[in-house]
Amino acid sequence: MKKIYILLTAGIIFFGCKPSSHNENNPMMKKVNQYAEVTLTADISLLHEDQKEMLKLFIQVADIMDEIFWVEAYGDKNALLDTISDENLKKFTKINYGPWERLNGDKPFVESIGNKPEGANFYPTDMTIEEFEAFADPEKTSQYTLLRRDESGNLICIPYHVAFAEQIQKVSELLKQAALLAKDDDFRTYLELRARAFQNDDYQASDMAWMDMKNNLIDFVVGPIENYEDQLFGYKAAHEAFILLKDKAWSERLDKYAALLPALQQKLPVEPKYKTESPGSNSDLAAYDALYYSGDCNSGGKTIAINLPNDEEVQLKKGSRRLQLKNSMQAKFEKILLPIARELIVEEQQRYITFDAFFENVMFHEVAHGLGIKNTINNTGTVRESLKDQYTTLEEGKADILALFLVAELKKMGELDVDLMENYTTFLAGIFRSIRFGSSSAHGKANLVRFNYFKEKGAFKRNEQGKYAVDFEKMQLAIQDLSREIIVIQGDGNYTGAEEMVKKYGIITSELEQDLNLIESKSIPVDIVFLQGPEFLAL
Repeated sequence: MKKIYILLTAGIIFFGCKPSSHNENNPMMKKVNQYAEVTLTADISLLHEDQKEMLKLFIQVADIMDEIFWVEAYGDKNALLDTISDENLKKFTKINYGPWERLNGDKPFVESIGNKPEGANFYPTDMTIEEFEAFADPEKTSQYTLLRRDESGNLICIPYHVAFAEQIQKVSELLKQAALLAKDDDFRTYLELRARAFQNDDYQASDMAWMDMKNNLIDFVVGPIENYEDQLFGYKAAHEAFILLKDKAWSERLDKYAALLPALQQKLPVEPKYKTESPGSNSDLAAYDALYYSGDCNSGGKTIAINLPNDEEVQLKKGSRRLQLKNSMQAKFEKILLPIARELIVEEQQRYITFDAFFENVMFHEVAHGLGIKNTINNTGTVRESLKDQYTTLEEGKADILALFLVAELKKMGELDVDLMENYTTFLAGIFRSIRFGSSSAHGKANLVRFNYFKEKGAFKRNEQGKYAVDFEKMQLAIQDLSREIIVIQGDGNYTGAEEMVKKYGIITSELEQDLNLIESKSIPVDIVFLQGPEFLAL
């Protein structure tokens, strides 16, 4: 029987949407104001005219990624937005790429909308786990397929390049045009291979080529990349794009740490069998200014650093590139982290809250993604496959905690001149910032796990006034212990252990809820939203 591909009609489409409450003090205005506006711009005067033309092409591609991500996250964007008359509600819906509040446990904020499906719009909303498991198509777990129903109601897999054929054709043409303008050979090769990858859903060759890029000022991260949106299984990759401009001065400062990855791997606080894998020698660490975000990375909480590619095979052969988005990071530090620290950190430790420590903590978070273990030690597959829906939470938790471990090790090695109290105290303030991502996100869960684990170990104390202080010695011990526990769970492919850790520690206690309510009462932004586009770049 001929297959009939049912796409948007199988998605999450609701009609007759109204604001969840109407009153003179529109509650959506308060929601919108939780996001501080930040203009994305940079000095592009050093770019030649062909590079500026490339930026225009990249923005067109990024906007198509945005269009595709709306389908993956929700369904028919226009069918939702056209029914909303309240401008604040419409703006908040755009920030969240749908009617669910990403930084508040994915709670619906539009009337007649139910809870967000765990599998977003990657799967039929009426699909059961049992039905999925019985479905025999091996492509069902591919990162690059949608699951839909045929005319008989049976599950089918649709490759991304088929599901989004019209958009993909346009993307491929634009990337080929950009490649013709590229003066850097490695960048041209990457763009050509990426154009081909969109057409066949095989991204490995272009990932390899992206790893070989070292000298180009412009970077363009684009495609179906992260698996966070699929909270049902963690299989499906969502579309996104970053347009970036390299900060050469900062990048030169960071470059030396990439060469230290093999030595750092051997210093991990685990048995030798959990660190037999060697990080790729081609790893890259650099700083960038972000020029444009779209799709997955632009939804809800904004990404401030990138560690890619995710392909374990590419990581083992080539390493990974860790891109620090300096202007986005600075905005979050000034508008969110500093105000939080003034409210929740004891006065005598507030002097330890510094941007340099924040930058280092985020930077080494990305470094830490490349360390540890990618394949289980008992030959049960990759860590990603074994931990399934718990993978992203454990992986983000590993990167967060190992960042502090690495800072301390580099200080011992004489490679980093830091005051560890700055890193630890800034990190504690950063937990409160990130916990506001909500328990529905991998980052939010990872922060809750770490916060409650640290509390149990006495790594910090809360006084009667609700202010927190770091205990230096106990913090160091807690960092080592939690690093070890997470890496062992990953190496063993211990799904039950991962689930139990998240269940035990991934909770918001009444005390923590009081702290979060205090932050909210002070009108401290929960995150940032961008003013971006050609007009802000003088293109």
